[in-house]
Formats: sequence, structure tokens, C-alpha cells
Amino acid sequence: MKKLNYEVLKESGYTGYVLKDAPEKVLQFGEGNFMRAFVDYFIDVMNEKAGFNGKVVLVQPIRNVEGGFCLNDRINEQEGLYTLFLRGFQDGKKVNDKRVISSVSRCLNAYEDYAEVMKCAENPELRFIMCNTTEAGIRYDAGCKFTDKPGDTYPAKLTQFLYHRFEKFGKEEGKGFIILSCELIDDNGKELEKCVLKYAEQWELGEEFTAWIKKENVFCSTLVDRIVTGYPRSEAASIYEELGYEDNVLDTGEIFGFWVIEGPQSIKDEFPVDKAGLPILITDNHKPYKQRKVRILNGAHTSFVLGAYLAGKDIVRDCMNDEVICGFMNKTIYDEIIPTLDLPKEELLDFASAVTERFKNPFIDHALLAISLNSTSKWKARVMPSLKEYVKRKGTLPKCITASFAFYIAFFNGHTLTEEGLTAGRMDNTYSVKDDKAVLKFYYDHKDDSVENLVHAVCTSIDFWGEDLTEIEGFETAVSNYLNQIHKEGTYAVMKSLL
Repeated sequence: MKKLNYEVLKESGYTGYVLKDAPEKVLQFGEGNFMRAFVDYFIDVMNEKAGFNGKVVLVQPIRNVEGGFCLNDRINEQEGLYTLFLRGFQDGKKVNDKRVISSVSRCLNAYEDYAEVMKCAENPELRFIMCNTTEAGIRYDAGCKFTDKPGDTYPAKLTQFLYHRFEKFGKEEGKGFIILSCELIDDNGKELEKCVLKYAEQWELGEEFTAWIKKENVFCSTLVDRIVTGYPRSEAASIYEELGYEDNVLDTGEIFGFWVIEGPQSIKDEFPVDKAGLPILITDNHKPYKQRKVRILNGAHTSFVLGAYLAGKDIVRDCMNDEVICGFMNKTIYDEIIPTLDLPKEELLDFASAVTERFKNPFIDHALLAISLNSTSKWKARVMPSLKEYVKRKGTLPKCITASFAFYIAFFNGHTLTEEGLTAGRMDNTYSVKDDKAVLKFYYDHKDDSVENLVHAVCTSIDFWGEDLTEIEGFETAVSNYLNQIHKEGTYAVMKSLL
């Protein structure tokens, strides 16, 4: 079977949109599944529907391992083309959309193709820099030198690239970049800018360059939201048969996608997201949308999965098909989380409705145990703000959220501590609790406590929560009552009693 390229695509009879030739307008650090199913997909749609007429140069920011899988080579073999399947539930219907993405021109490696990457800075039509170098990518390392080819950290690489641009076009207005940072850290754009400015200072690149960075470049913080499942290994052979060609960089993700970009509205003049009808919001403050995602989507996960697992469920989709568990999740979202948020109610309700559809995705087997990883820090970041805000606004405890804290404690009720984790029991099987070593040691040390003593110890663990939760009126007693009920009747009965 032939490998995908423009000629093979034509031979296959594909009738969808394809753009073979266009100027390279975007440099993208990060060639992985997520960016190709999210950013490069959106750019492909903008090419089709809004005349963006731009190609993306991908940059693989890490070294290739000798003899290992080289994604950049695979992408180039296919002339930048790949097939993307977006799958899931939409408006109550099962959807499986196929699109060949033609927005990518080529893929360079930051180390092997250093000179070629730097040459991209000389292209006057290049205007955007996208990046997703994982949460660990945006960091400052004083050991990086300007003479390294390239700098070790991503911000060091970017500073080198910007300086080359400055040397080429420094006197010209409008030759800086709109930089969209997609890493999953708070204020990703601002943090990236801070690192770049530090390198500019450390390397003594001059005040003119620093002024140019600030004046001619826009560092945008963003929020990205789409579950990307990547290359469908188990289905690949049958998909190739369906397509009529081999595609080694095939990608899959969910239908839902939402991108919030914090920056001036003038970005739309060059990045026509509205004209293309894309779910991309350009705003002066991305934080309310991040809060919405963390509290509703992530908070819902964290609130119900531990209780659902103890009730015998293994994957998220099965929970959504269970009237009681899904009912508990919805009650948590609609009655206890949404009332603590300040965005327009209609927007919050629409997002909440989409969450339920996303959790029902028939193409994603999202394991509850996988979600349970590091539940202590997750509960603190995702659920506790809703608990505190609800108490503040309503003057009473949110029952479902309070019960979820009892589920959390019950889930951590292990009996054996090993290097693998804390072993606990569920009905007729055991499972391994994964969390920080200090957390697991704490629960192991308290495994024989009475319910009341255990709850008190957990609530007063300031290292876990950053505060003493017994100071929330009635919380300790309510959690103890729920935990006693769990021991007698199980988590499922507790959920049912709250509906």
C-alpha cells in the first residue's frame, strides 16, 4: 500500500479541501499529536474558509534518538500531509469526521536542522509562532549559552530565533511575531516572555533587542481544550484499508475543541478565526475560561471518579450510562459548581452540557484509575475552590462536593505500602493508589484509625490543603457521616441518596 503524499491522495479519490502551495506563515515548536489535531487543524480550516493562505513549519524541539522513531522524518515523507479523525458525541449523535490536513509544509529538527530553522527567521511572511513543549518546556536554565546550536531549553531556542529575526528586520515595523503559547501552565505566554527577556539580559544582546521584543512581539497566554488520542494503533490497519493509503502520522481526537487566546482584538485581522467560524475566542482575560474548565470539566472528573470506581465502574463512559453516577455528577456541576462561577450563565450551561457529551465519547476508554493519579493535589486545585466559594455564597455546605471528599478518603484506605503505590481493595479486586510518597505514607500510617480520627487527621493536614479544613463549619462532621455511610452501604448508595 502506498504511503500518503499529494500524488497518492489524488489517486485515492479524496474530494475534501487540500492546499498544496502557500507561504509559510507559522513556525510551530512541537510536532506531536496534540498540536496537529488542534492548532494545525484550526489553521487548515482557516485556509479553507477564511483565506488565511498559510503553511506551518513544524519544529521538533528535542533530539532524535539514534535508531528510534523519528516523527519529523515520517511527516516529511508524507509532504506534511496527515489524516485526522475527530470522533465523539455531538448533539446527541455519534460522529466520526475525517479530514486530510494540508496546513503543514514540513518538519525540521531543532538540532539536526539548526541552520534551516534559523533561516525561517529571514522569511518576511512568517508572522506567528505556536508552541507546546509540554509543562516542563517553559523554563529558564542559566547554563544555556547563546552560542549553543541550539539552546537546550525552549525559551533559549526562541530567544536565538528572535535575535536572528531582529538582526534581519530589526528596523522594520510589523516584523515581530504573535506568539501563542499552548503549554498547560498558568500564564503560559507571560512566563515564556519572562524567560526570553532573562536570556536576552544574560546573553547581553542589547537594549535595542529587548525593546524590540517588547514593542514588536505579542506573547499571548492561551487555554487549550481538546482530548487528543493520537495514532490509533489497534485500528490502523483497518483505517488504512478504508483510506486506500498508509498514513504513519494518522491522528485522532475528540470533536470538542476550544481555544482561548489572551491578546488584542487586532489579532483577528491576521488570524481570521471568526470568519472561519472556529471555536476560538480572543479576549483580554483568559482566566475566567480557565477557571470554568478546571472547575467544571476537571472538577467533575475529580468529584465522581473515585466514588464511581469504588462502586465497580472502570471507565468514564460507563459512568455516564449509569443513571445514579451521571445524576450525581450533573447535580455536582449544575447545583454546586456553576453557582460559584461568574461567567454568563448560558455560557456555563453550554459548557457543562458539552462536558457530559465528551464523557460519553464512544471512541475513548478513559480509565478511572488513570484519572485517580495524584488525586490529593487534584482535589485541592479543582474541587476545593468550588467548596469554599459555595460556602461563602450560600452559607451552607455543598452536599455532593462534601461527599466527594469522603469518596477520596475511602479510595485511599489502603492496607499495603510498596514502591508501586498503596494497595487497597475494591469488592473482589485490589488496586494501586498513586500519589506523592508523603500522601501515601500518611494514609498507610492512619489505615487503622476510626472514621472520626481519620477524617480529622486528613482535614487538618495543612501540607495537603494549604489550610485546616476543620475551620469550614460542619465540614469535618459531614465528611465523617458520609464515610460511615460508605462503610455501611457503599459509595453508590451515597450518590443515590443525594439525588
